[in-house]
Amino acid sequence: MVGHQGITETFTLKSLTDEEYLLPGNAACPGCAAVMAMRIGLKALGPRTVLIVPACCMSVAQGHYPKTPSKVPVFNTAFAASAATASGIRAALEMKGITDVYVVCWAGDGGTADIGIQSLSGAAERGDDLIYICYDNEAYMNTGTQRSSSTSEGARTTTTITGKAERKKDVPGIMMAHRIPYVATACASYPLDFANKLRRAVSIKGTRYIHLLSPCPPGWRYPSEKTVEVGRLAVETGAWILYEWTGGRCRLTGPSSGLADRSRRRPLEEYLRIQGRFSEADPSKIEAMKKRIDEEWEMILELCKG
Repeated sequence: MVGHQGITETFTLKSLTDEEYLLPGNAACPGCAAVMAMRIGLKALGPRTVLIVPACCMSVAQGHYPKTPSKVPVFNTAFAASAATASGIRAALEMKGITDVYVVCWAGDGGTADIGIQSLSGAAERGDDLIYICYDNEAYMNTGTQRSSSTSEGARTTTTITGKAERKKDVPGIMMAHRIPYVATACASYPLDFANKLRRAVSIKGTRYIHLLSPCPPGWRYPSEKTVEVGRLAVETGAWILYEWTGGRCRLTGPSSGLADRSRRRPLEEYLRIQGRFSEADPSKIEAMKKRIDEEWEMILELCKG
């Protein structure tokens, strides 16, 4: 399923197609990282792609009926049903003998970590042949920035006005526990890292999962022109780790590959300071966040040893 699109061994800016599969004029907020990532993702996947989008920001951004900026088929489905819908579409394609189409879920963190985790787990347990991308803007942004289980510890939302007390749910870890063939993290601010992970995902059969950090200007409370900078700070401070897990083996990717040594990371405060949602985080909360980040790094580095 890879060769028919002429996907190269490693994507570079020059090897990404000039063809656009997500056109200008979409309904996304200015500075939306999810739309930036979808534009790159569709360039990596190509025209033989079906997108399944549950209720989320992207169900609005990809177009109000009867018009859409998407040049590939898009199936809008219920909040909880994206993976189940993808499983059904894959089964229908196979019954028709169509094997050269990528079936891709593009769902938010609410529709993945919370409402949609049952259907995602079911698809993973069955090993259904689909790619599931969670674009994680760390809250229910489409309905007014309510807390999700994927919201970062310490972040203010409309339902955690003093900052979320609990740690962020580790959905990639949950998917690794399903023993699916491919799990990866990505960040919209590193498009080539994301594109190359998609390239590796399409070369594998079965359920593949990519968890994509997607900064959100209105929800995270930063100027829309700062989206790429915010995403890069998430990675450079170690708050978001880029890695991929395949065949039981884990490796760090992109800038994260040089950040195993904590001294090489930028101070976490640089990432927090640029976002209004952390404006009331006191020193004790920041120290707790640093501790959680260190624990996450220890876990990932231990996986990479294996």
